[in-house]
Amino acid sequence: MDNLWIAALDAADRKRIEPHLTEKPFSQGQMLYDAGESVDEVWFPMSGVVSLMTLVDEDRMIETAAIGREGLVGVTCGPLNARAASRAIAQVDGVSACCPADVFADALSHSEGMRTALSKFTESLFAQVQQVAACNAQHRLDERLARWLLTIHDRSDADRFALTQLDIAGMLGVRRATVSEVGSALEEKGLIRRGRGWVEVLDRKALEGASCGCYALMRGVMKDLGVPRPKAAAH
Repeated sequence: MDNLWIAALDAADRKRIEPHLTEKPFSQGQMLYDAGESVDEVWFPMSGVVSLMTLVDEDRMIETAAIGREGLVGVTCGPLNARAASRAIAQVDGVSACCPADVFADALSHSEGMRTALSKFTESLFAQVQQVAACNAQHRLDERLARWLLTIHDRSDADRFALTQLDIAGMLGVRRATVSEVGSALEEKGLIRRGRGWVEVLDRKALEGASCGCYALMRGVMKDLGVPRPKAAAH
C-alpha cells in the first residue's frame, strides 16, 4: 500500500478497509469536494498532492493545508461530520485509494488503533492549518514561498512538478506578478528552476534555509505525534 497512513495500520485494521478501496486518479485542478458539500468518500492519496482551500470571498481562496500519501482527505468532514468545511483541490496529479465514508466510520467504531491513528493525523493536520495561518499573516513572501515549495516537494514523486505562477499565487493568496518577482529571486540564488508550467527544486538544503521556521515546526509536530512523514524524492 503506497498510502503511508494505511500502511502503518496493523494487518487486522488494514483488512477492515482494504477490500472496500477503489483506485481513482485525480488531476491538477480537480475538485474532490467543495465547502458545504456532503462527503461520502475518504481519499487516501498514494501519489500526488491535495490542497485544502479556505474561501476568503466569492472570488478568492487560500490554501490552509496540503495532504499527500502520508494522510487522508475527507476525514475532517467525512464519517464524523457530514459536510465539508473547506474545498479540496488536487494540486499535483496523482492516484488515490477511496473508501466509502460509512465503511470507514464502521471500521473506526471497531478499532481503537484506527481511532488513535486518525486522532494523531487530524492533530497534525490542525497544527498545519494553524501554522500556515500564522505564516501567511507574519512572514515575508519569499519565506512563505520557500515553505510552500518544500511542502509540495515532500509530497511529490520528483524534484520537478507541474505548477504555474497562477497556481502558486492562488495557493498563497497573492498577485501573480508578486510570485513572479519572488520566484525570480529564488531562481537567481540557484534554489529552484522554473519553466512554462513547472517548477523544479535544485537545492533542497538551501531552500530549507530560505524558508521561515514554520516548515520545520510542522515537520516537528508530525515527528512528535508519530505520524508518517512524507519524504521528497531527493531528500
